Amino acid sequence: MSRQYIALLTFILFALFSMSAHAADTVAPEDMPDLIQKRYESLKTFQADFVQELTNVASGEVDERKGRIWFKQPSQIRWETVEPEKELLTVGPEYAWNYIEGEELAIKYSVTSLLDSKTILRFISGQANIKEDFIVKTEWQGADEVRAKWGQGFTVLQLVPKEAEPGMVLAFIGVEPDTGLLRQVMIIDFYGNGNELRLSNVELDVDLAAGMFTFTPPEGTQVEDNTQGY
Repeated sequence: MSRQYIALLTFILFALFSMSAHAADTVAPEDMPDLIQKRYESLKTFQADFVQELTNVASGEVDERKGRIWFKQPSQIRWETVEPEKELLTVGPEYAWNYIEGEELAIKYSVTSLLDSKTILRFISGQANIKEDFIVKTEWQGADEVRAKWGQGFTVLQLVPKEAEPGMVLAFIGVEPDTGLLRQVMIIDFYGNGNELRLSNVELDVDLAAGMFTFTPPEGTQVEDNTQGY
């Protein structure tokens, strides 16, 4: 489940930049962190389709996943993977569940424990500040190569966690400079594996029922309860 949680930071960044899509002026790279924080503070709900690519650096294999995401303040998430196999992640007011349908397995977590993460869920919960938790770079060795690879004239930023975690030691984001719309994200873990997420059909300020963020394991499901320690 750790790679799923890494992607949570990715999709919240998408939402933040998507909210700035109506901006008329070009946003300077050094102003992007302030824009992220501002957009987050006004974010209430969103839903979107996603395509996620997980790259294993050792084998070169790429695992592609597709599905849909819903987000509601404060820190409530529903993440449904439908291809290549069904998997559900919910983060509710008290508990988080990861349900793998094909294995008839459900894993229960304490949301409070998960929010101790300084670079992932803590950011989503609104308890983090991007300029306090990350070193944000507009230029670095290899920046031109990243820009050339992504193309489209994006503003490319590098985010380095001040307190790195195994799941994320580095991230790159590509943003449309005239709209602030995030178009490309790559998160790198301790082993060099990549996690990329692309969103489409993003809808903001939608009505989302509270029940979407809770989960009851179906009868016959094996439950692993990790709420006593994480």
